[in-house]
Amino acid sequence: MADKAVKEVIWITGGGTGIGKALALEYAGRGATVAVSGRRREPLEQTREAIENSGGTALVVPCDVTKVTELEGAVTQIVDAAGRLDVVVANAGFSVSGPFEELSQSDWKRQFDVNVFGLVMTVRAAIPHLRQSRGRIVLMGSVSGMVGLAKNAPYSASKFAVRGIGQSLNVEFAGTGITCTTLMPGFVESEIAQVDNRGQFHEEWEDRRPAQLVCPSDRAARSMRRAIDARKKEAVITGHGKFAAFMGNHAPRLTQTLMGRFAKKARQKDS
Repeated sequence: MADKAVKEVIWITGGGTGIGKALALEYAGRGATVAVSGRRREPLEQTREAIENSGGTALVVPCDVTKVTELEGAVTQIVDAAGRLDVVVANAGFSVSGPFEELSQSDWKRQFDVNVFGLVMTVRAAIPHLRQSRGRIVLMGSVSGMVGLAKNAPYSASKFAVRGIGQSLNVEFAGTGITCTTLMPGFVESEIAQVDNRGQFHEEWEDRRPAQLVCPSDRAARSMRRAIDARKKEAVITGHGKFAAFMGNHAPRLTQTLMGRFAKKARQKDS
């Protein structure tokens, strides 16, 4: 565990919006130095400005998680500036969705390049520094990595993979001082519904997720931070997420039957 007399340094990919931004604000509010990464510099600067206006310390380190050299350069920049790295949050990701028969190999590859390989390479770049600080790995999974939904196969598959990676890392790093927490949120306030299958953001798109189930990002971030600080192996975030996860774990056949019925009704409604 990091020396509490030393300011912790947190690196968050996808830190310009949604969950990543909320986590950055949450940790900065508790005295950590927060480094945020992403492809779009403007949202990262907005996160930095919000942190600094609240008296916190932030670094903006733009990078694309699909490019290993950029990830390695980002880690070097963070450690050179802040002197250490205590927590890496591999949060960058998006959702490829649509009818299974209409999704191409490129769609699947794009999904895994970001959500799986980008996550893996983010963690890999951080590990040498986490060994020194006996730090924490945080993987952003999803309840969709526990319960599959119709027209969501690539995203669900990528998040099932993330959960498996987290379980493997906890076994591999047992006794080293490094721990891994896989976070599995349900619907949380973010831009995910405004990003297309190519990873492009569309400000004009409407978020069609059920509004009554979408958890405010700051509330979700508080729950996530507590799980990370406690070094939990896994944590399901949001009440509806916990219900879905419970059903997926303890009544998988019933859950798939119910999901199938919902999908059938949706098809009938669309036809």
